[in-house]
Amino acid sequence: MDKNIIYNDCKKATEELIKVAKLKSGDIMVVGCSTSEVTGSKIGTNSDPDVAKEIFRGIYEVLKEKGIFLAVQCCEHLNRAIVTEREACPNAERVNVVPQKKAGGSLATVAYSSFTSPIVIEEIKADAGMDIGDTLIGMHLKKVAVPVRLSVKKIGEANLVCARVRPKFIGGIRAIYDENLL
Repeated sequence: MDKNIIYNDCKKATEELIKVAKLKSGDIMVVGCSTSEVTGSKIGTNSDPDVAKEIFRGIYEVLKEKGIFLAVQCCEHLNRAIVTEREACPNAERVNVVPQKKAGGSLATVAYSSFTSPIVIEEIKADAGMDIGDTLIGMHLKKVAVPVRLSVKKIGEANLVCARVRPKFIGGIRAIYDENLL
């Protein structure tokens, strides 16, 4: 597994998603990731901290440069809790847990140790999302989630599925919508 390819693919996918989702400074992007799937194993069976470091680096460098917050979803053993910077959700109610390789997952563990002021919270409503390895991030996206197709289809051996959000349409047939919010 070439970690440079993983890093570059994550960086490219993040740049594309930012553009398509029209993310701006202060927005939040949630990422769920199975490093097991990235390395070609079944989800939850082969967590790889070294692979997680390259994924984190590829995504976080791009987001940090643009002032966009990263929220990393933990695995099911921590009820898919979120690791993020305190600044992203200053009034959020924290939960008391420190992600580990087998309880939270490698990417959440790397994020927790890399963020300046990490917090773990039960949920978030992000503006876009990246799901690496079918980890089911939809619960952490604002309504309405819209699938996004990128040129990057996989990270390593893992499927890559991305989404952006848009405001709900209300008002029915007579309503006029702001095209800039689509």
